[in-house]
Amino acid sequence: MSIGNSPEADRPSVGRAIQQARIGAGLTVEEVSTTTRVRIPIVQAIEQDDFSRCGGDVYARGHIRTLARAVSLDPRPLIDQFDAEHGGRPTPTELAAPIFEAERIRSEPRRPNWTAAMIAAIVAVVGFAGFTLFTGGDKSNNGPIAAGDAHAKAPAPTRHPSTIKPPLPEPSDSAVAGLPKDKVTIKVTARDGQSWVSAKDANGKLLEDSLLKKGESKTITDKKRIDLVLGNAPAVQLYVNGKEVKQIGEKGPVERLSYTPGDPQAG
Repeated sequence: MSIGNSPEADRPSVGRAIQQARIGAGLTVEEVSTTTRVRIPIVQAIEQDDFSRCGGDVYARGHIRTLARAVSLDPRPLIDQFDAEHGGRPTPTELAAPIFEAERIRSEPRRPNWTAAMIAAIVAVVGFAGFTLFTGGDKSNNGPIAAGDAHAKAPAPTRHPSTIKPPLPEPSDSAVAGLPKDKVTIKVTARDGQSWVSAKDANGKLLEDSLLKKGESKTITDKKRIDLVLGNAPAVQLYVNGKEVKQIGEKGPVERLSYTPGDPQAG
């Protein structure tokens, strides 16, 4: 007696049938996932007849139905074949559809429209300001405003002499007297261009190391001595203990100076 192959033996598996139909339709796994909103790993697993990633038979049937329609297959024979291979169809429940939908790719939630909120806030502020100006302009300390005075310009505000700040004077003898006698105080100003400034105390501790841009100043103090190094020395204005040092070294590009409390003395 010869044994021939039955139709069931020649029939491809559920996953193989979906895969063959997808390839025949010229679709990739990514395209099917985008169309069906079924995640790529689940599509790949189903095509390998691995339904464990579906989370249960109910979800597997839903995915099979969705993928079959995406590749132009009739889902009913595939679902019947799946039921025959996995113990039959269970009693349907009302939760199957919403749970299956939850397993599919979710779209991102809509973000709040902050632009519209900001525009609304700006309109509210402008409206309140306009209302305040309109209602405040009708008030007067001496009764109604005459018609001829309504278009008159308000006088420009005058500044009280006490609020006008005079320019800062150069350090005077009184300013020099106000400096502590037991310390050395150095003020370096990059008057005519930028200058590099480095300062150390008598023990070699670094007190300052920076690049001054034109117009910037640094004030350095120490109890015993300050060893000063100036880059681009001709562009620097130097005050030591409140007195300006007119000649800085030999007017070279880099000068090394040393000062102690008392009158300026180049070391």
